Formats: sequence, structure tokens, C-alpha cells
Amino acid sequence: MRKAVYLDHAATTPVRPEVLEAMLPYLTDQSFGNPSSAHRFGRAARAGIEQARRQIADALGAEPNQVVFTSGGTEADNLGIVGAALAARDRGANMCAVVSAIEHKAVLAAAHAVCHLGGREVLLPVDNGGQVELDALDAALADRPAIVSVMWVNNETGVIQSVRDIAARCRDAGTFFHTDAVQAVGKVPVSASELSCTLLTISGHKIGAPKGIGALIVRDRKAVEAIIHGGGQQFGIRPGTENVAGAVALGRAAQLAVGEQPSLAERLCQLRNELAARLKATVPGLVINAEESPRAPHLLSVAVPGADSEALLMHLDLAGIAVSSGSACSTGAVEPSHVLVAMGVPRELALGTIRFSLGRETTLDDITQTLELVPGVVEKVRKLAGVLGRADGRTGAGLAVSGP
Repeated sequence: MRKAVYLDHAATTPVRPEVLEAMLPYLTDQSFGNPSSAHRFGRAARAGIEQARRQIADALGAEPNQVVFTSGGTEADNLGIVGAALAARDRGANMCAVVSAIEHKAVLAAAHAVCHLGGREVLLPVDNGGQVELDALDAALADRPAIVSVMWVNNETGVIQSVRDIAARCRDAGTFFHTDAVQAVGKVPVSASELSCTLLTISGHKIGAPKGIGALIVRDRKAVEAIIHGGGQQFGIRPGTENVAGAVALGRAAQLAVGEQPSLAERLCQLRNELAARLKATVPGLVINAEESPRAPHLLSVAVPGADSEALLMHLDLAGIAVSSGSACSTGAVEPSHVLVAMGVPRELALGTIRFSLGRETTLDDITQTLELVPGVVEKVRKLAGVLGRADGRTGAGLAVSGP
């Protein structure tokens, strides 16, 4: 019996053994205390928090006192966007959030929340390759918005944004810049100081730490106001008793991911390119989304005309291959991905798009097994769509196929 192949690392990754080993003492031994307590148990927990801050800061080109732990990437994005808008309101500045149209929904929803607080949101368009239109950015910067947020690596297509250019334009305009680097850390070189960004989001479960832990790098505390309220932990920016074991796990995971990034990126790029080339050769009509754009090495987004992505996922899963349709946070969506729509991808192709995402556990055997199975699955789904389409009086392209 063949083993199941997991190619959905952009959705989540398994906890690394080294990370589990690092965090266990803070769950079971004498380091389980509240880090705000003055006794030895609290001091041991506090030491773990501070060590994690140093590890993350060293890995990401920041200072330890700039690391603010959160419950994950979504909270960090919300703290960055909504917190920046609130800080702008407090100082009488323009309460406006400028975000790209291809952001993760955590950023898009946070920008929309700014509107509910009395501010504004501006969506930056992208070109057909998924790159932010810089002329639109310059026009938005003329109004001195509170925050600009553009993700480093897109979680659906893998497109790498020109974040250094964007950060420089924001700095020259006197506007704070936030980047969601969740899919960038460990896959491309990341440095908050070299980028000159104000705010940067990371998430633990994308790099081998558990779910439920993330961080916002805050390089200027005047940039954000707290969006939850309580005690004075974490400089008052994100109060509440810290998730000590989670923070320790994130620190170790970031240290490992950044240290291994060059060699991992090279290996994943070779595997991704092999997968892309052979899929194009064996699946008629297959299109690689954003093929000509700079892309992170672990992501491959392909469109299969005449096939529905949900049907493809179901049949691939039955065959033992785990992939995703666009963003893993948008399961059950009937409409095509907002990322692909913003890029101008035709509806039929957008509805037939699936995402392969590779990780440190991915092997050549995994790719070989996937390539052996995908063409047959595509042929089956296309035939089924054709049969259903004829029965329904339509062509069958883009029809959803429901499984048991």
C-alpha cells in the first residue's frame, strides 16, 4: 500500500521533533509557571519567553524587545492593521489602511474592520503576474495613510512582492509599512531591518511549531495601539498571560527555519520545477499561475481547464495525495479565489486551480508518486464533468462534483 503524500505545507506543517523537545519542559517540568510571577517557577517561564524573543530577533533581523507574541498570524495581522489605524486616530492622523487585493483574508478583513471604526480602506490592484501596481501605491501614499500592508509571499500563488521597493516608498512618504511574512520565513531570506518595515507578521505552524502561536515584529511602538486590553504584558501592546510553551516553540522553529533556508529553498525549488515541468507535459491544457513572476520555492499553483478544483481535491485525496485549492482558509467557497480574480485569471481556470505546497519533509518519491497519479485523476474528473454537463445541458466546465 502506498503512503499518503502531503503537499499542503502552506496550510500547516507537522511539529518538528526539535521544537517539541524545546517546548515540553514549559508544559511539564518546573518551567510551567506564569511568567509574570516573581517566584522561581515564574522566573523560569520568563527566561523561556526572553530566550524565544532573542532567537526570533536574531533570525529575523530585529531586536528582542520588538517581538510581540500573538495567538497566530491572523491576530498579528489584525494587531498590525487595526492597531496602526487606532494609533493614527489617537494622534489625529489619517485613519486609512492600504492593502493589496491579493492579501490573506486576515489582512483584508482587518482593513475592512478599520472602516467600521470610522476609517477607510484602499485596495491596491495587481498586474496579471500578481505584482502590486506601484503607481497605485504612490497615489495612495499621497494621502498619508496610517498603514500600508503588502504580503511578502502570496500564500496561493507563491508570488514574491517587491517588498523592499514598497517599504522604501512608504518610508519616504512617512507611512508605516506592514508585511505578512508567514509564507516567506524559511523559504526566502527575511530581515526586518534590511527591509526597513515597521511591522512584520510570522506564524508558528507554517514552520514546524504548533498551531496557536505567532508574533508581530513591532519596530516602532508608536505605530500600533493595543486591540485587546488587560494587564501590562508585552509592553502593553498585547496584554494577557503569554503562551510560554508556544513562544519557546516559535523561537526554536524560527531559528531552525532561517538557518536551513538556503539549502531547503534550493532543494524545494528543484522539486517544484520537476513537478511543474512534468505536469505541463502530461496534463493537457494545464496552466501554471504566475509562471513568469518571481515565486517562492515551495508553492505551485496550477489551473486545470475543464475540471473543478473541489472535485480534483476529492479524487486526489482518495488517491492519497493531499493538496489545496488556493487558500486553505477559504474551504467551501463557491466563487473563485480573490487572488486569482485580482490577477485577471479567467473564471474557468480560477475554478480549476489547485495548489501544491512543499515542505522540508517532501521527498523526490513524493513528487514521483504525485506525478504518477495526477494525470489519471484529471482525466477522470474531466470525464465526469463532461457527463454531468451533458446531463444538465451544459458543457461541464467548472461544475462542482460533490463526494460522499
